[in-house]
Amino acid sequence: MPKYAKILKQADIFYKFSETQLELVANLCKEHVYSTGEFVFFERTKSDELYIIVQGVVDILVNPALVSDKLIDDQPPITIATLYRGQSFGEIALVDQGLRSATARVAQDKTQLLVIPRDELRDVCEEHPQLGYRLMLNLAADLALKIRSTDLQIREKLLYNQVQK
Repeated sequence: MPKYAKILKQADIFYKFSETQLELVANLCKEHVYSTGEFVFFERTKSDELYIIVQGVVDILVNPALVSDKLIDDQPPITIATLYRGQSFGEIALVDQGLRSATARVAQDKTQLLVIPRDELRDVCEEHPQLGYRLMLNLAADLALKIRSTDLQIREKLLYNQVQK
């Protein structure tokens, strides 16, 4: 099994993939190593790649000025998630080519990411429908988990603000 296939096997988004399916995806991967503080991508920029954390830590950040009723442009970004080995991000790019909903910033030196181009992955999914089905099922489960987590954070913030009033 190729090196990248072994890494992909550990990623949640490739759960229950066969060795052959993992190898097909592994052939699309490019490896990038980042230093602490480097940005992988920025909120509201073009999205066309999926990322898998091989090693290291990535923070997902949002700009509060985009959702605040106060127009304060100098507010620092807020970390909404911290991701570790085996986790993926940028997966919404697989569904549409809208703008990024958050910024991804590396939080640990020598963070290693696998980068998978959207168009190439979609081509493999079309050529191998079982692979595509499994990927979309895993993607849906991953996004549902992230939506539930975000929902919980919003509810906690709303309740906290109501208690403070």
